Amino acid sequence: MLIPFNKPYFVGTETRYIEEAVRSGKLSGDGMFTRRCEEWVQAKLEVPRALLTTSGTDALELAALLLDIEPGDEVLLPSFTFSSTATAFALRGARLVFVDSSASSPAFDATQLASLVTARTRAIAPVHYGGVACDMATVLEVAKRYHLTVVEDAAQALGGSFNGQPLGTLGALGAFSFHETKNVTAGGEGGMLVISDPTLIKRAEILREKGTNRAAFFRGEVAKYNWVDVGSSFLPAEINAAFLWAQLEQLDVIQQRRQAIWTRYFEELQPLLALGISLPDIPSYTTQNGHLFYVVCRNSNEQTALIAYLKSESITAIFHYQPLHSSPYYASRHDGRELTWATHYANCLVRLPLYTELEVSQQQRIIRAVLRFYQRL
Repeated sequence: MLIPFNKPYFVGTETRYIEEAVRSGKLSGDGMFTRRCEEWVQAKLEVPRALLTTSGTDALELAALLLDIEPGDEVLLPSFTFSSTATAFALRGARLVFVDSSASSPAFDATQLASLVTARTRAIAPVHYGGVACDMATVLEVAKRYHLTVVEDAAQALGGSFNGQPLGTLGALGAFSFHETKNVTAGGEGGMLVISDPTLIKRAEILREKGTNRAAFFRGEVAKYNWVDVGSSFLPAEINAAFLWAQLEQLDVIQQRRQAIWTRYFEELQPLLALGISLPDIPSYTTQNGHLFYVVCRNSNEQTALIAYLKSESITAIFHYQPLHSSPYYASRHDGRELTWATHYANCLVRLPLYTELEVSQQQRIIRAVLRFYQRL
């Protein structure tokens, strides 16, 4: 039987909450379930405001809009990431300055940041790859030194932490994704912008509501709402919020299951280290949230062969990001630096199936297949 790469998890109360949302007569956003999700995240992450969005991409785009990123402004971000991290700032006309990964992690090498800062640099957008924190101490130090804003791409990082502080809350803004491939989902698509800087809250609410002060109106703070700023439609429907609420209620259970799967992979694939195959590195300042697990092959041919072998064993494994600095869209705009490690991970990293309902027997089948592949070489 085929083992898929990912399988959305249903906790069992999603349809009941969706029915409640339908019966409430309030299907557009900012209803009962939207508020529950936002208040839950605010309490869980101890932040002053969290705004539910239609996707993690929208959360990043809202952040870029909120910061008034303009043409010519520069943003430092990893090359080894999904296009959403870059597109959010590219849409505002920003020049993207890509940072290479490190030898120990696909996340960007924070020690390179200071050397890339110029007079036009406005923001740093670190990505917590696989829910594992990058070196936020260095990120925050550079940001403070050069007066830059930090926007954390925490799309994969709900439940992760840096020195005990939740990821997504260390910078001024943090963007989460609730896509169906994430630990919890809003029914396929969804996201959230977490705001740690209180001075940004009022305008963020306006931008999310098409540039109107509609949120203030419904709180009784203004007599009528008007168009007061630029903005867009970032607010999801109540049906998505209802689905997400069911998942958030079970977050601890979901995390425990996924972390157990991650740990089993890590422990039982240790023999690969002696062959020069890398496994995820978890620095002492962070934790793993069970989002994804990968192995790093020795070369691209081995990556291709491993994926093909697992496919022949009815196991779906995949490569991950292609470097953004050499992408068809941005290659001609890149400054020409060779980002060796970002290219290395694109050519060598293989993600193994990891989802909440992955059974121990299925995972053992995957582990045996990976070990058997390397025994055959």
